[in-house]
Amino acid sequence: MINKKSQAALEFLMTYGWAILVVLVAVGALAYFGVLSPDRFLPAKCTLQAGIACLDHKATSTQLQVVMQNSLGYEITVDDVRAHQCTPAGSQGAVANGAQKTVTLTCVNTGSSKYNGELNVTYTTSSDFGGVQHTNRGQVTTRIEG
Repeated sequence: MINKKSQAALEFLMTYGWAILVVLVAVGALAYFGVLSPDRFLPAKCTLQAGIACLDHKATSTQLQVVMQNSLGYEITVDDVRAHQCTPAGSQGAVANGAQKTVTLTCVNTGSSKYNGELNVTYTTSSDFGGVQHTNRGQVTTRIEG
């Protein structure tokens, strides 16, 4: 009687052991062939603080392009645009309320398939609103195209 119980327990453990082994081999094969690569599921996003909207963006191995829109309610002068691993873009001139501005930065994306960096837009309000300089901080996360 005891032998039958131990045989049943051993068969139970062996069955689950083989099932777990098959699942581990399947997951290992998927990871090996890149199906489970986190770069494939990277969300593309470009965010800035309230007032300046990031409408679109594109990263290549040498450039980062960002399309921004002034939503502050008054005209601003963009003094500088900086991003991680990129040369500062410098002054971009005046941007009217509701107007869009495309900024292209020269970057060095060394062998990576994704770009993830901070984006800083320094701007000055018009003299009607005090002419104060502000910095709008944001984040760009995307795949590098071409």
